[in-house]
Amino acid sequence: MDAYPTRTVAYACELFHAPHQPPTEAIQKLHNRYFEDGNPPYSSFAVTPVGPVLANPLMRPGALSQVAFLADRIQFREELGSLTCEDFSARVARIAVDAARATGLGMYAVQQVTIRSLISPRHWRQSDEFMRDALFGFGDTMEAFDKAAQIYGLRLVFPPTPDSPTTNTLRIENFAQDPRSLFLENQASYGAQVVNEGLRDLAPNVLTAYEFLVDQAQAFVEAFDHRIEE
Repeated sequence: MDAYPTRTVAYACELFHAPHQPPTEAIQKLHNRYFEDGNPPYSSFAVTPVGPVLANPLMRPGALSQVAFLADRIQFREELGSLTCEDFSARVARIAVDAARATGLGMYAVQQVTIRSLISPRHWRQSDEFMRDALFGFGDTMEAFDKAAQIYGLRLVFPPTPDSPTTNTLRIENFAQDPRSLFLENQASYGAQVVNEGLRDLAPNVLTAYEFLVDQAQAFVEAFDHRIEE
C-alpha cells in the first residue's frame, strides 16, 4: 500500500540493442497492423531524422505519448498522460515483442525504466522546508550561504546484489512548480533479454520499478514526515 497518494507524472522505458536502425517500412507495417486489429496503441506514424515514431496527440500542455525507434534503442515515453503503470507495462511488452519480430532484433541488451511521481508530505506545508529541516536536518547551517536555496535534493544509488540484480537510482527533491509537492524519480536498470526466450520480464520489470518508488522510497520519506511546523 502506498504511503501517500501518488501522482505519477511520467513513465519511460528504453530498450537498448546493438546498433541497428529499424527499417521504416517495417515499423509502418506494424502500425498498420495494429489499426487492422482494431486496437492501435498509437494513432499516428511519423518519419523523423532519428527514426520512425508512433505517437498519440494529447491536449494537455507538456503531455507526451510516443515510442521512438532509434538506431540503438526503442524509447517509450508517457508524460502527463492517463495511462496506469499496468497499461504502460503492457504496452512496452507488446510493442517490444512485435517490433523485434518485425525488424529482426534478437536481443535487448539493457532495459532502463524511469518512473517520476509527486507526493505531498502530511505534516509540512512547504516541501523545501521538509527537505531542509526534516530529511536533512540542516537547520541554521544554511546560513553559511548568502542566499536561500530553491531546490533541496537527494540522490541514492542502489547497486545490484546477488539477490537483486537491478540497479536503482533514486532522486528525491522538492518540486519547484508546486511548493507542497516532493518529486520522486526511480531509474531502474535491468539486464539482457533474448527475444527467442519470450521477453517475459519486460512488463514485470516496469512494475517492479514502480513498486520501488511507491513502496520503498515512500516509506523512506514517511520516516521523516512526523514533525509539524511551528
